[in-house]
Amino acid sequence: MNWLAIRAIYLFEMNRIRRNLSQSVLAPIISTVLYFVVFGAAIGNRITEMDGISYGAFIVPGLVMLTVLTQSISNASFAIYFPRFTGTIYELLSAPVSYAEILLGYVGAAATKSLVLATIIMITATFFVPMNIQHPVWMIVFLVLTALTFSLFGFIIGVWADSFESLQIVPLLIVTPLAFLGGSFYSIHMLPPFWHTVSLFNPVVYLVSGFRWSFYGSADVSPSVSLGMTFVMLLVCLGIVAWIFKTGYRLRN
Repeated sequence: MNWLAIRAIYLFEMNRIRRNLSQSVLAPIISTVLYFVVFGAAIGNRITEMDGISYGAFIVPGLVMLTVLTQSISNASFAIYFPRFTGTIYELLSAPVSYAEILLGYVGAAATKSLVLATIIMITATFFVPMNIQHPVWMIVFLVLTALTFSLFGFIIGVWADSFESLQIVPLLIVTPLAFLGGSFYSIHMLPPFWHTVSLFNPVVYLVSGFRWSFYGSADVSPSVSLGMTFVMLLVCLGIVAWIFKTGYRLRN
């Protein structure tokens, strides 16, 4: 394993946070504050508790997951698309660096950025609501697995996209709606039976539910099922990435 190559790719991508500090860090913090003002204050006055948890505290795991999903995809997709756009990807592919090392560098950096933002958001949330993490180890497990899974998914989008506009299609039209409909701001037990069943086909439900369980011990879906679904999504993304590298899909031409 060429750790120097991995480190070089990783540090290059991490430096983008420093160069775009306002966009990378401040924007998610401002968005989180706005969510608390709109959902926590306005709606929280009407819905005081949910599953025995104050509504403001209830939405914290959903906000963190929403940020991790969108930021992981955005960071990873742009990271691999830009070298394709400029043509520098061919220099990387011709270098003595394996596909696994390229993947570790790009996906590792994207996941790290998402985890940093998740930590900042949780710290920000403590200024609005009391935080209580009952299962901190499982919280970290769910957070890391989600960041890795959607960084891989973002890598796939970055390889597939043929323009900067294409990078936004899947996150805006698919991922964000699924996140909002995945129990980020409500419990799916509140839904009528038909829509409750439909929600179980939304993969984001399992991510949010498992992550919320790690905070409050309350979940819409069994934590073991949530963990299993997270692993399944991770394996599917790994399989697609392996196919991309094996066939050279949109990388070698």
